[in-house]
Amino acid sequence: MNEQLNEAPCGFFTLSEEDTILSVNQTLLKILGHGHEEMEGQHINFILSASAILFHQLYLVPLIKLENHIEEIYISLKSADGEEIPVLLNAVRRERDGRTIIECVVIPMRKRNELENELLLAKKEAMTALHAKNMAYADLENAHETVKMQKEKLIELNGKNEKYKMETEREMELAKKIQEALLPVPISNEHLEIQAYYKGANQLSGDLYGFYQIDAHRFGLILLDVMGHGLSSALITMSLHSIFQRLILKGSEVGAVMKELDDLLHSLFNNTSETSYYCTAVYLLIDTDKKEIRYINAGHPPVVLQDVNGTQYHLHSNRPPLGMFEGISFTTTTITYNKDSSLFLYTDGVEEPLGSDQLCSLIKNHSKAPLSTLKQEIMESLRNGKNPDSCKDDQCFILVKLN
Repeated sequence: MNEQLNEAPCGFFTLSEEDTILSVNQTLLKILGHGHEEMEGQHINFILSASAILFHQLYLVPLIKLENHIEEIYISLKSADGEEIPVLLNAVRRERDGRTIIECVVIPMRKRNELENELLLAKKEAMTALHAKNMAYADLENAHETVKMQKEKLIELNGKNEKYKMETEREMELAKKIQEALLPVPISNEHLEIQAYYKGANQLSGDLYGFYQIDAHRFGLILLDVMGHGLSSALITMSLHSIFQRLILKGSEVGAVMKELDDLLHSLFNNTSETSYYCTAVYLLIDTDKKEIRYINAGHPPVVLQDVNGTQYHLHSNRPPLGMFEGISFTTTTITYNKDSSLFLYTDGVEEPLGSDQLCSLIKNHSKAPLSTLKQEIMESLRNGKNPDSCKDDQCFILVKLN
């Protein structure tokens, strides 16, 4: 064996036709850990693994005899210490010097196997990652469909809400017109003159007033402020309106009017903590012939009575608000007045932004002015009030000129 073949970067050995090892190069001896004397003269099975022995007999021997060569056959050799070494085997069958020789070349495949194993592992990890990606994509698709369905439901719900909002606004507007229709028109005759102002914090107001001419010399004035604002308070004021209008027009006593309103509130809500409602109210029965005022103030801001000299008297509350306590009595207070006196009734929505002192000053400073002028002055003062939160309350006042 020449030197180049002996030191070639691959294993080389020759076999006899009976599969006896005839020669081995140094490279293969190094790979298998044998010496020349151990391998040469041995049967090929000496360096084959158990599985390779069977493969060699069933496949390689018939193939080399049939085609005289074999290429890239993958088998395992067995080293001196029992390690199986995977190799690629090429072999050719030749006639040389009158005898048949099989020349074999083997190339170890440890690195290739390791590389293939790494590639298989990488492929497995890639498949796992791809599967996870597909699962995540499927979850994302499901989430997208869920969001899409929820969006459609929200759009449908929003449509219903818009429809409900429009219907509610129409109904509130109708209720507002009905509530405003309950308000009396100003009175002006030889006995007295009455003007009023009314503005709800919302579309509907919890404030309500009424003034009626009972007979030739008697007039009834009432001003109420139901707790809260909006629809619930407005409904209560309207239910109270039918009561006090009927009682006042038939000339009922002041105490009877207030008691029946008080009874109505108690009967509506039965004084339960969940539905308790009350209202402040002041009712004045004016007799212009006697120059007399009979009144009850139930928790309401004081009524201002101003005489012709500008002296002011305050008709303070003499009873608790209506609907607050059951079984109370309503005692009427009677006062007299002089010609050219005036009255000012108002709710707390008017008092809070201006204060009672400013209101009293406005009335005194305009005692000689027409009621329409005084009304405009008070309205202008309310618009320019220093407290913006005051606009959140209903505002209502009544001005009376007693002739």
